[in-house]
Amino acid sequence: MLNIPIPENTHELLLHACCAPCSSAIVEWMLANGLKPTIFYYNPNIFPREEYETRKNESKRHAESLDIKWIDGDYDHEAWRKGVSGLEAEPERGGRCLECFRIRLLKAAEKTQELGLRVFTTTLASSRWKRLDQITEAGLAAQQAVPGTLFWAQNWRKGGLQERRNQLLREYGFYNQQYCGCEYSQRVLQHTSARAD
Repeated sequence: MLNIPIPENTHELLLHACCAPCSSAIVEWMLANGLKPTIFYYNPNIFPREEYETRKNESKRHAESLDIKWIDGDYDHEAWRKGVSGLEAEPERGGRCLECFRIRLLKAAEKTQELGLRVFTTTLASSRWKRLDQITEAGLAAQQAVPGTLFWAQNWRKGGLQERRNQLLREYGFYNQQYCGCEYSQRVLQHTSARAD
């Protein structure tokens, strides 16, 4: 059982997806509960470009396998870097992550409005490495900035979805990334690995 009810009168909605593994169980749950998601892949934080393309192609492959509408957001990593400028040294789950969520969810809200939809949500809230309060804050800020949209602040870790995610990851043979996506999180991972050696 998930902890926040589906927004009233919602059938179609926009799902901002960070990757195929994280979106797979969420999409399955949505379809089983009468929801029709449009997947919006907008992740200009991901670096390098090859990593971005790999994750993007896996997300697209997953959507096509289910005949779900899938939209590719622009990859403008330089604009994203400017957006988080001054926050490069922030720890994971700190101020840089909050700003990154703000950038991505604002674009998701804008796309929701553009498509004539009302509700949007994000797979970012499925990761145990992310702070739900930051995601909610960013989503509500995007909702406020884009009239007529509603952010569904759902905790997608609940209701057995984490376990189902892992099953679907194996069933689809998804590429499973080992870091958040940006070069700053990658440096933290490399630094941690170096200390472990």
